[in-house]
Amino acid sequence: MRIYKMTATFGKLEHETLTLQPGLNVITAPNEWGKSTWCAFLMAMLYGIDTRVKSTKTTLADKERYAPWSGSPMSGRIDLNWNGRDITIERKTAKRVPLGEFRAYETASGVPVEELTAANCGQMLLGVEQSVFRRAGFVRQANMAVTQDEALRRRLTALVTTGDESGAADRLAAQLKELKNQCRYNRTGLLPQAEAERENLEQTLAEWDSLNTRCQKTKMRIDEVKSWLSQLYNHQQTLAYTAAEENARRLAQAGEDLAQAEQNLARWESVCQSQPPREEAEQKLREMKTFRDEWNAIQAEHQALPGEPQRPKMPHPFTNMTPEEARRMAQKDMGIYQDLLNNKLPRILFIVGAVGLVVAGVLWFFTAYLFAALAGFAGVAAIGWGITELVNVNRNKKNLVEKYDSSQFAQWADPIDVYLSEEEHYEEVLREYKELAGDVEVRMMVMRNRRDALCADQDPDALLDYWQQTVSNWEGYYTARRETAQLKRHHDDLKALVKPVEKPTMPDNLTQSEGETKRLLTECAVEQQRLQNRLGQYQGRMEILGDRETLARQLEQKKARLARLEDVYTALIIAQETLARAQAEMQRRFAPRITRRAQVFLSRMTGGRYQSLVMCDDFSLETKTEEEDVLSDSLWRSDGTLDQLYLALRLAVAEELTPQAPLILDDALVRFDDGRLKAAMKLLQGLGTDKQILCFTCQSRESKALSEAK
Repeated sequence: MRIYKMTATFGKLEHETLTLQPGLNVITAPNEWGKSTWCAFLMAMLYGIDTRVKSTKTTLADKERYAPWSGSPMSGRIDLNWNGRDITIERKTAKRVPLGEFRAYETASGVPVEELTAANCGQMLLGVEQSVFRRAGFVRQANMAVTQDEALRRRLTALVTTGDESGAADRLAAQLKELKNQCRYNRTGLLPQAEAERENLEQTLAEWDSLNTRCQKTKMRIDEVKSWLSQLYNHQQTLAYTAAEENARRLAQAGEDLAQAEQNLARWESVCQSQPPREEAEQKLREMKTFRDEWNAIQAEHQALPGEPQRPKMPHPFTNMTPEEARRMAQKDMGIYQDLLNNKLPRILFIVGAVGLVVAGVLWFFTAYLFAALAGFAGVAAIGWGITELVNVNRNKKNLVEKYDSSQFAQWADPIDVYLSEEEHYEEVLREYKELAGDVEVRMMVMRNRRDALCADQDPDALLDYWQQTVSNWEGYYTARRETAQLKRHHDDLKALVKPVEKPTMPDNLTQSEGETKRLLTECAVEQQRLQNRLGQYQGRMEILGDRETLARQLEQKKARLARLEDVYTALIIAQETLARAQAEMQRRFAPRITRRAQVFLSRMTGGRYQSLVMCDDFSLETKTEEEDVLSDSLWRSDGTLDQLYLALRLAVAEELTPQAPLILDDALVRFDDGRLKAAMKLLQGLGTDKQILCFTCQSRESKALSEAK
């Protein structure tokens, strides 16, 4: 297959076109130009985009990573030559499915290429599945190593061991696997089905036996319940018979009580015949009780009346005086006391006497004895008179103070005012007393008139006792009548209850009461019904399960079939193991062929330094230089040498599996030194004579090395 050009609306590419030439194409462009995007576009156009892949925290799904930056629908076109025919394949976004619409047609005529579809386009054009092409013809610096893949292993094995890709061994392995899966695949297949049928039969038999055991136990329990019911019914009959006897005794006693009550009623009837009617007696009794209560109340009120108030007396010293006379005397005495207080005559006399004595002394000094004696006599006389006057004044004041018991003469008339106030209060209290006493007296008179009307000449207490007794007699009569009626109803009820009951035929040893017996009978009946229902369920389930002998026979048949299936399954396992060993043996034979071709490529790229290369079953490489004695794992080599090792292996695998498919290299040579890069470009140029090679690079070293290699 040869690609003419590619046109893409894919990621950062917007209607971009890449034109290619036959042989080796070196596309040199800077970072972020879109080299890896063109590689991803080619894979998407050939094999489509898996829309089921979801983005994760560390990686983006292709449908999101390569969504056009412009927002346009994802689309693309590739013009190519396949098997001598110029063909165009197109993919467009359909119903929001990236590149979901596919079209392949002859470039010149537009005639559809029916054999190419969206699902098989890549495998038809390149001859391998997508996973094989990624590991054989698509070389990136990030994943130079060839890793294991089932499709890659199958194709290499078939190609190397048989010379073609018929896949007979794989088909045989698939058939064995299918047969084995028919026998057992996880929990499906004939074996699990037979085991499940055997387990179902075993469970059915176990359930049948369990149900049979339960039926036997349920029948035994039903017999126990029936026996207990028989005892309870006998105990109930015994209780009924005992109750009937008790009712008969109670009926006889009720008859006696009724006869005695009727006699008592007749006695009360004879007592009440000669007495006033009950209504009249009750009316009279109420009137007498009302009169008694009111009479007692008025008597208590009369006895509780206070005594007649006492008139106040004129206070000392106004006894037997009228208020006017007392006030005139008090005012007169107040005037006299005032005059006594204002009397200055004793003081004057004392002064005159003192002056006379002084003059007498002076005259005596001057020997005027006669005049001195006269002056002294006059002074002594004045002092004596003053003393007498003073004694009289004090005596009169004392008499007045003793008369009124107070030296505060201004208050001597106050008792008169107090007396007048008490006199006024006395008049008011006396008036109220007379009004209250008169009211009580009037009511007592009214009560006496009522007493005369009620009792006439009889004693009120005796008459009250009479009416009380009369009412009591009537109450006794009516009480006796109610008791008689009640006893009559009781007698009739007992008579209705008394029915003949047969004596129980079985001895009774139970002690439950009638209520407990009824409850137990109900519970037993419910349990009996429940047990019968359960027994029916058990028996119905056993009928559904079938006959036990038939089930046992079916179980033996299932066990025999299961044994045969296990033998077949064991034989299939042995066959698979044998085929796997044969395939492993055959697979070990394809490694030398790939190894020899990869060793040639490696030697040419390294200038003959590495002459020995061995590829293991897991595609890991071991190498040896001329200076080394033993093979060493490729992990011990430098990064550049490691890239050259796996590029050689990739070229060998691609040569075997995809001889007509393009070889794509994306920055695969960045770690090659100048010498080995020149050798690698020369090798690729030589391989380009048979296939188209696309070498994407971000450096100019590859173009320079290619020009120098020519």
